[in-house]
Amino acid sequence: MRYSNTLYWDFCAPISGILFTLAFAPFNYSCLALPALAFLFAAWRNISAKRAALRGYLFGLGAFASGVSWVYISMHDFGGVAVLTAGLMSALFAAFWALFPALAGYLSVKMKGPGWVLSTPIAWMLVEYFRGYWVLNGFPWLQIAYSQMETPLAGYIALLGVYGTGFIVALSASMAVAVFTGSKKVWPIALLIVLWGAGGWLKHQTWTHQIGPPIQVSMIQGNIAQDQKWRPENKVATLLKYKKMTEEHWDSAIVIWPETAIPVYLDQVKEVFLAPLANDAKLHNTDLIVSVPVQQQAPVKNFNAAITLGKEAGMYRKIHLLPFGEYLPLQPLSGFVLDMINIKLGNFSPGAVNQPLMTAGGYRFITLICYEDAFGDLSIHGLADAAFLVNLTNDGWFGDSIEPHQHLQMARMRAIETGRFLLRSTNTGATAIVSPTGQIVKQAPLFQETALTGTITPMGGITPYAEWGDQPVIAVMLVVLLALIGYRRFAYSLSNAQAIKYAMKPTKIERRWRG
Repeated sequence: MRYSNTLYWDFCAPISGILFTLAFAPFNYSCLALPALAFLFAAWRNISAKRAALRGYLFGLGAFASGVSWVYISMHDFGGVAVLTAGLMSALFAAFWALFPALAGYLSVKMKGPGWVLSTPIAWMLVEYFRGYWVLNGFPWLQIAYSQMETPLAGYIALLGVYGTGFIVALSASMAVAVFTGSKKVWPIALLIVLWGAGGWLKHQTWTHQIGPPIQVSMIQGNIAQDQKWRPENKVATLLKYKKMTEEHWDSAIVIWPETAIPVYLDQVKEVFLAPLANDAKLHNTDLIVSVPVQQQAPVKNFNAAITLGKEAGMYRKIHLLPFGEYLPLQPLSGFVLDMINIKLGNFSPGAVNQPLMTAGGYRFITLICYEDAFGDLSIHGLADAAFLVNLTNDGWFGDSIEPHQHLQMARMRAIETGRFLLRSTNTGATAIVSPTGQIVKQAPLFQETALTGTITPMGGITPYAEWGDQPVIAVMLVVLLALIGYRRFAYSLSNAQAIKYAMKPTKIERRWRG
């Protein structure tokens, strides 16, 4: 390509990364994801692996600097970190995650050759999987599939999940590059039509079914400022607020409080506050879902937990913890750095993987606490016995930024993947009821004290994604990638053998001389 070896592509890479961010909530310009990714894939053609890594890194800087800028608000506004320190740490945060598009670019060029149209999107998605599932307990922000919730490609979500759907998006971008740069344009255009047409058809398929009458639910949004939530002098007022708002909705079958709505350990309020509340719930035939920290003795462990009060008592301990929020990875380095800048964080332990499902409204449900709604594998564990999903969240740490909107967008993906209604109760927003198709049925305004009341339908059945999970999709991509690498090596060896054979063939003069 004309500009493939010039600074033109380097300069445009971060701009393309910013456009990539605009494809996600709250901007929702889904149409920008495809050209932004296609530009990046085109920028990786016909250059060295190091230059491709640079362009991937510049793209990542643009995307993460704009897409996760809310980290600054969390550290400065609520963590009390100085402006310059918070700015530097936010920049380092974006710089770290930008390494992953760089890695995708490097791998893409290393695997260039026959089949690049497939190998480039596979490299992109495998790096997304590595970043979103493994690195620092996973950071799935700005994964490409989340930008396509309103497009025909959303039809693949219940079938293939976030990584399979993301591959279809990345493959579409690769096809677009092939259309504009290749000599053969018919087959890429035909494949694009098939991919998008099939997605549109799948979007109208139903995988789950109603198993009971509608249930009225209420979700309490206390809107308690993050810098006020844990102050000792505010604890009694907080408890009384949630109690009063709950008593106004005894007509609902289920009432849900947000993450750590109770700002003290369970044992401190179990008898004096929660026991009388549980009795009131039984009298009104209502089930309460309440989030509260739990402290275990001998050995001492802290858990971020949710409990049910009413007809049936139950408890769920959060499994997938938030790094640098609920525990410190990379010890002792991370602890030393955070102590230097005086940030105090939680010290929680993860709960057991195979916890029994809790029950509310007569049905068992999947519990996801805050960050857990970003991981599809957590929402499908035990799904066959669950009628709906409940997500308890506190996005108050991020103020009036783009983070609550992004987080809600990710939570909506879990509703589509499972074919279940999602009840999302938050402290400051975004509290919402999400349908099995991912549509927001009802949503509370941000930063307002309110109770969101609506109805959901208990659902049964299993989507293909809930049956298979992410592993088969990742395995298929790995097999295809290995096949492409093997074919490339075979073709290279064959061409070398032919070249040697041709070089050793006697010339016309040599044949005459020998004759």
